[in-house]
Amino acid sequence: MNIVYLDNSATTCVSQAAAAKIYEMLISNYGNPSSLHKLGIDAYVEMEQARETIANSIKAEKKEIFFTSGGTESNNLAIFGTVSAHQRKGKRIVTTSIEHPSVLEPIKQLEKRGFETVYLKPNEQGTVPIEKFQEVINENTLLVSCMAINNETGAFLPIDKIAAVIKQKKSSAIFHCDAVQQYGKYDINPARLGIDLMSISAHKIFGPKGIGAIYIKNGVRIQSRSFGGGQEKGIRSGTESVPLIAGFGVAVNEIFDNKMDDNFIRELKQKCVQKLSIYEDIIINSPVNGSDYILNISVLGIKSEVMLHYLEEKGIFVSSGSACKKGRDSHVLTAQGVPQKHIHSALRISFCRHNTMEDIERLVQGIAKGREEISRG
Repeated sequence: MNIVYLDNSATTCVSQAAAAKIYEMLISNYGNPSSLHKLGIDAYVEMEQARETIANSIKAEKKEIFFTSGGTESNNLAIFGTVSAHQRKGKRIVTTSIEHPSVLEPIKQLEKRGFETVYLKPNEQGTVPIEKFQEVINENTLLVSCMAINNETGAFLPIDKIAAVIKQKKSSAIFHCDAVQQYGKYDINPARLGIDLMSISAHKIFGPKGIGAIYIKNGVRIQSRSFGGGQEKGIRSGTESVPLIAGFGVAVNEIFDNKMDDNFIRELKQKCVQKLSIYEDIIINSPVNGSDYILNISVLGIKSEVMLHYLEEKGIFVSSGSACKKGRDSHVLTAQGVPQKHIHSALRISFCRHNTMEDIERLVQGIAKGREEISRG
């Protein structure tokens, strides 16, 4: 039985080309990029080619891309690095209550250290209107951290307007964006958007796990969180994992060569919504105008994990929410005002270029049969 994988916001399979590149680097081109001999230079060249590929994909300069272990490290580096370098600017940190835990948890730690933290709540559509940012950003604001797309509901956040608000308020705040769920799916140009720091990850776009990057706008200063050999211009010491970096670069090339996928992904989601909406006990939690790649639903009366494992037995894989917080109620749906009984029944379906209309048919049939069989006990 072929599986139907619809948990692509948690992770994606590594593309064959990226996997082949990783293998090549592990076996044949294994030099340390800091070494001065040919193997080291060859590894360095591969790393810099990947850096340039990633920079070009967001219309940035190569010197603005720094490699990390993934989205979580990039977010931590952005937040703690900003505070360490700029805390004289102010004590206020503005974020939303629907951020990824790798943003919320560092900010909670800073709150314990005396920083004033403002968590903006979403509206019923799951987004945070720009007016809420206008109300709280001031001259004492040190950092504004806002995701581009919510990883549970697919709601878009107003990252295209935040920089203008910071300027309007005569604030010198640093603007950080967690773009993990947007990068490789929708175009994002941090320079045009006024973003100072931006986090991205490879494994959401058919690259390997364990590698990501942070965009640091030229001229923006953050303080390193790790010290040693001074790699990545002192921002992140430690020998770079060139195989993972090279695989990341290949995945980026592939994903941006397949922009034709956008319309098809939209059709997959629309088909899924259309077929699920005929059932009165299935509620759509995602906004109508959200990301085409994420759909959050509730199958009323059936706990998320029960339906998840029922579908798993049928070879269909979805998520009961964010894959980063097992066993806890969704802080995103809670903040959005979704009733608790709906939260306990929530499933996240997330699409990619490998999915088909047949996958959607199997998913809908699986959920429909699951409603009946699970309810009968």
